[in-house]
Amino acid sequence: MTAPASIVAKRSLAGLGRTELALVLAEIGVPEREHKMRVAQLWHWIYFRGVRDFAEMSSVSKLLRARLAEHFTLERPEVVVEQVSADGTRKWLIRLPADNPGERPHEVECVYIPESDRGTLCVSSQVGCTLNCSFCHTGTQRLVRNLTAAEIVTQVMIARDKLHEWPGMTPPEGSIVPSGDRYVSNIVFMGMGEPLYNFDGVKNAIETIVDGEGLSIGKRRITVSTSGIVPEIARLGDEVGTLLAISLHATRDDLRDELVPINKKYPIRELLDACRTFPGASNARRITFEYVMLKGVNDTPADARALVKLLKGIPAKINLIPFNPWPGTKYECSDWETIEKFSEIVFKAGYASPVRKPRGRDILAACGQLKSETQKLSARERMALRAMAMTD
Repeated sequence: MTAPASIVAKRSLAGLGRTELALVLAEIGVPEREHKMRVAQLWHWIYFRGVRDFAEMSSVSKLLRARLAEHFTLERPEVVVEQVSADGTRKWLIRLPADNPGERPHEVECVYIPESDRGTLCVSSQVGCTLNCSFCHTGTQRLVRNLTAAEIVTQVMIARDKLHEWPGMTPPEGSIVPSGDRYVSNIVFMGMGEPLYNFDGVKNAIETIVDGEGLSIGKRRITVSTSGIVPEIARLGDEVGTLLAISLHATRDDLRDELVPINKKYPIRELLDACRTFPGASNARRITFEYVMLKGVNDTPADARALVKLLKGIPAKINLIPFNPWPGTKYECSDWETIEKFSEIVFKAGYASPVRKPRGRDILAACGQLKSETQKLSARERMALRAMAMTD
C-alpha cells in the first residue's frame, strides 16, 4: 500500500551531482535552457555556502525557491551520536534513511582528525564491509550495501556543519582545529567498507568533492585506500586521479591470506604489479603502503627487510600503524622498541616510514576500530578500551 503523498518524505538535494540537479529541475518544470544557470546557482548555495534552507538562496528567484521547497529539502542524514576524543578527534555516527518503508535505517561512521597543518576526514564507502580482515574491527560487521555518491558527499558536508567551516562561521568553542582557512583539508577513504567495491559511487562522490566551485578539495588531497582489488586499481588512476593507499600488512602470501583474506584472490605479486603500473605514480605522488604492527606476527627485522625488497621500484611511502585494540581481538600492538627498529630499517632503505600516531582510541575512532554502533559495546568493553588507550 502506498503512503499518502502528504507523508512521503521529501528527497534531499544535499550530495547530488550536477547531472542529478539538472534532472531535479526538469522534474519541477524548469525549462531546459535554464538548467545550466540554475544548477550553477544551486551548486554555489549547497556546496560553497552550505545552506540548509532554500529561502537563503538570495540569487534564486522566489518562485523557484518556493517550488524547490515544496518538493525537496537540503537536509543531511541524521547524526545520532557525536563523540570527541581527548586528542580532538571527532567521530560521528550517521543514520541513513531506510531503503524501504518498515525497514531499519542503516548507520555508518565518519571521523575527523585535526593536526596542526591539516584536518583529515575519514569517510565510509559502504555500510559494513565484506573483506573480513582479521585485525580490523570494521571487518567483523557484515556488508549491507554500497553507499550512494550523495551519502558519501554528505559526510563531508556534515563535517563542515559540525566544525562550522562554511563561510561566515567560526568553529565551536573549545574545538581543536588546524590553523589556516580549511578545517577539512584532506579526505581519506579509509572508513567502513572497501572503496573499490563501490567504484562508481566513490568516483561520482569525488567528482562533486573536487569541484572548484563548491567543496573544492583537490585530488592530491584525497586518498583512496584499498585492500587490493587489483582490477580496479588502474581504473582509479585513469578515471579518478586521486592518491592511492594499499592496506598491505604482510610480506608473505600465507600470512596476508590470514590478515587480509582478499589476498587469496589477488595475491601480493599481482597487487604490487598493479602498483608498479598505477597511472600517475611518481616520487611526487607516491603510493602509501599501510602496515599495521602486530606483536609477534609481522614485526620482525626480517619482515622489515622483506617489505623493503618487495616494494623496490615503486614510488612508495610506508605508513606504520600501531595496532589499535578492540574488544575480542586476538592481536596485540607491537612494542614501541620493535616498531622503532622496524621503522629504522625501512628508513635506511630510502623510504619515508612515519609511524602513524594513534588518534581517537578512546572513542573507537582509530584505524581499524570503526564499526556501526548498531552493534553496541558493553560498558565493560568501553572501560577496557579506555584503559588500553590511557596506557599507550
